Amino acid sequence: MTAATTLSRSALLFLSRRDGLKEVATRVGPLRELARRFIAGETLEEAVEAVKELNAQGLMASFDHLNEAVRNEAETQEEVREYRRLLARVDALEVKANVSLKLTQCGLLFDPALALKNARTIVKEAAARGSFVRVDMEQSAVTQATLDTVRQLHSEFGEERVGAVLQSYLRRTETDARALCAERVRIRLCKGAYLEGPEVAYQDKKDVDAHFVRVMRVLLDSGVYHGIATHDERMIDATLDHAAKQRLPKSAFEFQMLYGIRRDLQVRLAKAGFPVRIYVPYGRFWYPYFMRRLAERPANLWFVVKNLMKG
Repeated sequence: MTAATTLSRSALLFLSRRDGLKEVATRVGPLRELARRFIAGETLEEAVEAVKELNAQGLMASFDHLNEAVRNEAETQEEVREYRRLLARVDALEVKANVSLKLTQCGLLFDPALALKNARTIVKEAAARGSFVRVDMEQSAVTQATLDTVRQLHSEFGEERVGAVLQSYLRRTETDARALCAERVRIRLCKGAYLEGPEVAYQDKKDVDAHFVRVMRVLLDSGVYHGIATHDERMIDATLDHAAKQRLPKSAFEFQMLYGIRRDLQVRLAKAGFPVRIYVPYGRFWYPYFMRRLAERPANLWFVVKNLMKG
């Protein structure tokens, strides 16, 4: 990664955390156009149609309503209502999908007890409908609080109803993975997409990748059903190699990928008989998520700039 690319990525990740921009961005046409590559739509029905198309290709999904870093209780209650509507819709249509949830949607930044209460309501709804909630991981400042909440919900509802996400760029992740596997918590392993300092996160891609492989092996050896979330074919090959050495059936784990990224790879793995789940974000407040995706490939920024210059 060049110095210019690193700088661009850091700048985009910094901008992703500017709360004041999330309203403005939704009104910028070129941003909305590019965002449609990564976001299934702004409404629940648009997201449902996208998931139906994925299911038709042999792919499962995980819905994510976009609205992180909520700052007041009234907004958290609207998030709870949205997730209950979403779970009811998934149940009624019998689409192959579960849901992903960020605890900052539930109030974690200002009231952890409220966040636990709201997340419990959503997981309870999912459990009643035979579904599953993946609690997303966010910036490192809330990692421990997020895992504490997952553990509490896991103790109440079990591994079939709630799981966690771990990020391989965080230095603590292998330790967290071993502890969570011992407790039979289902994990989605990804690389991570937030701006973090060297004291908590690996800065070099080769270190992030090496850590990803180490943690992946811990997960696959645990006997718990986990999700290996990557578009990196080297990480996928490493996963397949380890699974083969351990003689694991294809049903022992699933691959997970992001909506709109490497569709060819998604379908290829599904056709080979591996469970593949696509993370399907939707909602009006797509700006922070979109900026993190843009930061993964800063060249996409030129698309936005060129279209802005056209007026």
